[in-house]
Amino acid sequence: MKNRNKLSVACLAVAGAIGALVVRELPHAQAAGAPDAAASKAAFLEAYKVFMHPRCMNCHPAGDAPLQGEDSHPHLQNVKRGPDGKGLYALKCGNCHQNQNLAGEGMPPGHPEWHLPPANMRMVFQGQTPTELARQLKDPKRNGGKTLEGILKHVSEDSLVRQSGWSPADGKSKPALTHEEFAAKMREWIENGAAIPE
Repeated sequence: MKNRNKLSVACLAVAGAIGALVVRELPHAQAAGAPDAAASKAAFLEAYKVFMHPRCMNCHPAGDAPLQGEDSHPHLQNVKRGPDGKGLYALKCGNCHQNQNLAGEGMPPGHPEWHLPPANMRMVFQGQTPTELARQLKDPKRNGGKTLEGILKHVSEDSLVRQSGWSPADGKSKPALTHEEFAAKMREWIENGAAIPE
């Protein structure tokens, strides 16, 4: 019995020494499944390029007028957001933005639910730094009451996001990342702790 205890103590000592060596040799190693703040921040900075692209930013303006074009100029015809985000008075989004894109350069893009965020939850992208936008996306009081999982579901599955961003009207550019790459970067940001880039 004494020999068995001595052997157990010796095994524990060797295991401890190996563990200490691994920690010394790999000081930046993450425990399996542990959040990686650096990876999270890097992923968000890649996704941020999409948020700042005209296809996204034009419907997430700082003011109450939607933006349009590659240069994100204020929407012609003096269009305004309206309380529900679907336009004001006779200038409703759906009057010009039909269920699908209209063919021809300069024609309106379309989707059955074309709209801006509502006035009480504007979700502004325009002018936001990566730090400001990441904080806004994490804050249910400013993101439409969504959890991080809800944000991921929205950017991954919402048909208006996919249609307006990656199936734009004729002559309009697409974001640098594909929709799948963008969703993957958002997932990486969230799964690694949704770290705020500084």
